Amino acid sequence: MVAPDTSGAPVPLPRLVRAVVLLQMPVMAAVLLSMWSGWLAPLAGLGIFVFSAGAVGYLIRRHLSGLEALRIQVENLARDTPGERNYSPPIEIPATAAGLGQAVANLDRSWVQRGEELRILVAANEGILEAIPDPLILIDVRRRITRANSAARALFGEGIVGRDLAAAIRHPDVLEAAEEGLAGRRAIRTVDFTWPGPPERHFSVRFALLPRMAPYGSDMLLILRDVTALKHAEKMRADFVANVSHELRTPLSAILGFTETLRGPARDDPEARDRFLGIMHAQSQRMTRLVRDLLSLSRIEESEHTLPTDRVDLSRVIGSVADTLLLQAKAKGTTIELDIGTGLPPVTGDSDQLAQVFQNLIDNAIKYSKSNGKVRVVARAASQAPPRVAATSAAGRATDGHAQGWLSISIADDGEGIPREHLPRLTERFYRVDAARSRQLGGTGLGLAIVKHILNRHRGALVIDSELGHGSVFTVWLPASS
Repeated sequence: MVAPDTSGAPVPLPRLVRAVVLLQMPVMAAVLLSMWSGWLAPLAGLGIFVFSAGAVGYLIRRHLSGLEALRIQVENLARDTPGERNYSPPIEIPATAAGLGQAVANLDRSWVQRGEELRILVAANEGILEAIPDPLILIDVRRRITRANSAARALFGEGIVGRDLAAAIRHPDVLEAAEEGLAGRRAIRTVDFTWPGPPERHFSVRFALLPRMAPYGSDMLLILRDVTALKHAEKMRADFVANVSHELRTPLSAILGFTETLRGPARDDPEARDRFLGIMHAQSQRMTRLVRDLLSLSRIEESEHTLPTDRVDLSRVIGSVADTLLLQAKAKGTTIELDIGTGLPPVTGDSDQLAQVFQNLIDNAIKYSKSNGKVRVVARAASQAPPRVAATSAAGRATDGHAQGWLSISIADDGEGIPREHLPRLTERFYRVDAARSRQLGGTGLGLAIVKHILNRHRGALVIDSELGHGSVFTVWLPASS
């Protein structure tokens, strides 16, 4: 508020009092004269009365006008839009009213500043609420959803705000916990429930009571934490322990049984001793392979999130692996046919791990191909990978954005093929389509799991195609080095 210009300012109160005193001097003279001559007394009294009434009226009018101006000014300050506020007095204001108006204006400026700070704080809180990856739901005392962040809307739908909590979460334990918490009948607790999907998801719901005058009129906050990965990891660990125990129990039982037999009835039977020792040796080799693959898988998982840095020539790696498996292929009468494109770009990777990938895949192709069959290995450069590679690569990260093209390496056999319903689970640990045949061929059930984790580290993918009676094709996709 701006104080009035002094050139047009009203007379301040002390100056007005001096003016009244000067105007009363003639009246005082009249009073003194009336004391000298009695006939002037009534006239003097009337003059004093009239003058005093006028002076008081003048003072009241002046200060009432100041209060009226102050009222208009306060109304201007009460407007919502700061830009529309008029701090200039519409009429002349006495100094006292002007000072009071200035104080009101200063208070208003403070309120405006604090209001702006509150708006910024609310906007920041809104941004934080929307950015939280866990679904958050606010409900009032009637169990009505009054607020949901973007994660909650993506999970339950955009129209959940304003509806009952049961419209979003129909699990009875969650609804019961919310009602008990709102009614104060039970301490706030955590509830686990399963979202049917597909895909099936598991959530842990935490409840937090809020003050009654909280924003949006909410009384309770529901925090949904997605524990699907934890549940899956727990199941995998349980399955892993069960599978390892099962895989080790069979050879250990065989070794223990044959050892007792050799120490007892077959002690003096050379033929039985040689046959049992051969079985014990085979079972010991099986356990050795299992332990070796388990250790290899553990080491690969430890480094899975660390990108390799070496430049690897895949044509040389594939040729070396094929030479290593040549004797195994000849023993079965299988031919390994290499078709390596010229000028293949290098890949950024770990040569030993990539050699393990192709050794596992070519070894499987030899094992499951027909007798006197053929295993064909084809390597080509490609400008881009097929769309499903991004979905099957590590967490959808088929490339880190720096790849200049792709390399595809397919290993095809002419075996019996794999039923289509088994294809999505082939890279799981210890998963076998034909467990008996796999053990007979010396498989541990971990080879393709090792391949998957190595390719995850290299930001690559494994695509499996198979047709019953026509064999299988395992295609490795790797991003080329920049």
